[in-house]
Amino acid sequence: MCAIADEILTRVDGTVGFVTLNRPKAINALTHAMVNALSAVLTAWAQDPEISVVVLDGAGERGLCAGGDIVALYHSARGDGTEARDFWHDEYRLNSLISAYPKPYVALMNGLVMGGGVGVGALGNTRIVTDTTKIGMPEVGIGFIPDVGGTYLLSRAPRLTGLHAGLTGAPFTGADAIALGFADYYIPCGDLSDFTAAIVADGLDAALKTSAQVPPPSSLVQQDWIAECYRRRTVTEILEALRGHDTKAANGAADLIATRSPIALAVTLEAVRRASTLDTLEDVLVQEYRTSCAALNSHDFVEGIRAQVIDKDRNPQWSPSSLDAVTTHAVDEYFKPADRGLTFGDLVHDW
Repeated sequence: MCAIADEILTRVDGTVGFVTLNRPKAINALTHAMVNALSAVLTAWAQDPEISVVVLDGAGERGLCAGGDIVALYHSARGDGTEARDFWHDEYRLNSLISAYPKPYVALMNGLVMGGGVGVGALGNTRIVTDTTKIGMPEVGIGFIPDVGGTYLLSRAPRLTGLHAGLTGAPFTGADAIALGFADYYIPCGDLSDFTAAIVADGLDAALKTSAQVPPPSSLVQQDWIAECYRRRTVTEILEALRGHDTKAANGAADLIATRSPIALAVTLEAVRRASTLDTLEDVLVQEYRTSCAALNSHDFVEGIRAQVIDKDRNPQWSPSSLDAVTTHAVDEYFKPADRGLTFGDLVHDW
């Protein structure tokens, strides 16, 4: 097995290239070095005639990837923000590369798949979930906005389930992920080793035919209250509808949303709605780069990470402190072009 910066491990078995995110103690949270290394190996394998399939997994037992390295982002935000902006710039270009990958790209989305993990997993062309999968876009809990193509997927999920996932930040199951458009196939966790061995021995199609199972029913898409409540115009009106509903699940969603950053909630609602009108993933990634760079300069991004990860008091002091105090102007500011634009023209998409 070859180590690239020790945080990305690669090996080739037959015609299958295996790449492993290798920060198990951090649930394989992505660093900038990992993003660049993954981009390099995927680009090389895309042009290598000896590689027919790429398989992505995460080291350890806890999950594929818990997201980006938010401690590094926190320290950058407290400085001039250059490192964070550079990280997102290269990460979103990696997301674009993965979405257009010319060979089967098999993402084993086992265990936790959060934030940046969605970008390297759920944008691929062959997305596997299991009985242990917990997928989520929890950004609003740290004063941030769903990114890595997350708003593209959230905006296209059925029956407004994407808005529910984005505004609550709550994780959902592998079965839900398939129903929401975040995944394709369901394979029990205990069968993954046999599945990957079968890819090498028999090819991907045969391995899927043998290992993939019908997923359990999705609990999210069956909830009428989600479609009813999240169609309201503002987050305040959505909360009122959730609190006025006669189901505990709707009331619980309202309670969870009420703990999130008010400005992040308002921007997320607008971002998902705008994403639904954009034609391509790249257009959405450009929008997400703008909202990410704007969040970097906000009070709530630093405060949210402090409360959740640094001091761990779980008591963020949001500013503005209420949804009523969030202005339309403040939301619109998040969508202004960033100082450094995000472009994709030089990426090799016509391998």
